Amino acid sequence: MKRRLLWKLCGIVATGGLALVISTSLLEKWAERQMSVIAPHHQRTLADWGATAEALYRAGHDAALAAWLEALQAQENTWAAVVTSSVTPVAGGTLSAQFEEGYRLGRLIEWPIHLYFPDNPIMDITFAGGHRHFLITLPQRMRPGSHLKSMIWLVNGLIPLLTLLAIGWLLYRHISGPLRYLQDATTAIAEGQPHANRNLPPRHDELGELMLRFDGMASKTQATITAQRQLLADLSHEIRAPLTRLSLAIEQMKAGATSPASLARLEQESQQMRQLVNDALTLAWLTHETPAVGNDTFDLVDLLDALLDDVRFEYPDHRWCVSLPESALLMHSNQRALGQALENLLRNACHYSSAPHEVAKPPTVTLTLSAGPHSYQLTLRDNGPGVEASKLPHVFTPFYRTAEARQSRPEGTGLGLALALRHIQAVQGGISTRNHPQGGLEHVITLPKNAAQPHVAFSSRRQL
Repeated sequence: MKRRLLWKLCGIVATGGLALVISTSLLEKWAERQMSVIAPHHQRTLADWGATAEALYRAGHDAALAAWLEALQAQENTWAAVVTSSVTPVAGGTLSAQFEEGYRLGRLIEWPIHLYFPDNPIMDITFAGGHRHFLITLPQRMRPGSHLKSMIWLVNGLIPLLTLLAIGWLLYRHISGPLRYLQDATTAIAEGQPHANRNLPPRHDELGELMLRFDGMASKTQATITAQRQLLADLSHEIRAPLTRLSLAIEQMKAGATSPASLARLEQESQQMRQLVNDALTLAWLTHETPAVGNDTFDLVDLLDALLDDVRFEYPDHRWCVSLPESALLMHSNQRALGQALENLLRNACHYSSAPHEVAKPPTVTLTLSAGPHSYQLTLRDNGPGVEASKLPHVFTPFYRTAEARQSRPEGTGLGLALALRHIQAVQGGISTRNHPQGGLEHVITLPKNAAQPHVAFSSRRQL
């Protein structure tokens, strides 16, 4: 964006200024032209005087014509006369018909008057035939343009005022919309109300960019507040049970019923609460922050081998179908975050595989790793009962556990898969989960070979 708002504002001001100059000039010229013409009733009066003078002249009443002219001059305080026009060419020249037809000793009554000349013009009412003229200096009362100065002041004052008001109104309308939007949104957020994104016309300037960024910030803030409230509610619900058991154990110890079992129960519940709080804090941080990808370079196969050694020791009765390449180098990643995510996924797969006593269907975990042009694809599958299709979209939801999971693993917190998802997203990876057609739950994890490369983009798909 290259100062589009500046160019818009400059365009409004420049257009308004140009309109001001043109409108003022045109209106002033129009007013001058309209006010320089003798009023129609005065034109009729002048024409009537000319007709009277012509009638007296043609009747041969010279004395009556002289008396009438003297009375007219005294009445209008002006000069008037009836004259002949005789233009005689010399040196053998001739007069053209156009000259004879248009020759005048004064101005016709229809012609505009030069308002800026101090003297009144001489008006010419030509008799029939064109050689006799009734001439009269225009009486002052008939002179047009008496309000010209007032009109000029009005044009040069009112028009600029209205134009500047229009420019100010346009600038206000152009800026006030986004400002009102931001004001309403800020007030709503301050009052704890949801911020409603109004369908404003798209703006391709600095104010439009500001609104888009504010909407993003407001949406993220609302999502953070909602997630924190939900996390607090879920955490308080999950922590209530171990607190109750701790209280019972403490009451038993106060009553003197101290036993190794009570101490073991006390230790177990306190460890579970500590783990629950630590996982919840880690989840909250990963959810609302954008951690750095990391700058670790390590072999994914070595990491998987170390994790498999641990889980094989904890689950000795499980069968393992592992297919790994000789090496799988990851650059600019985070070994600790990825290790925690894969460990949670492996333990989850081991726990929810079929029970060890089922001889016909021993617990089996399948792990394969394949390489693509820019990423690795890790597939992890167990042979357990899977998850109901309606509950599958919620397996990565914090604190979410199915009834079967709560029954088979009461010490669980429902944060393992949620943390795994956040850790994988932190290293720009993605994960999708589905029920395998042959049974069991299958996770497909995609990891970039080099997370620092800008062209490698992975969507954090939660479900398929």
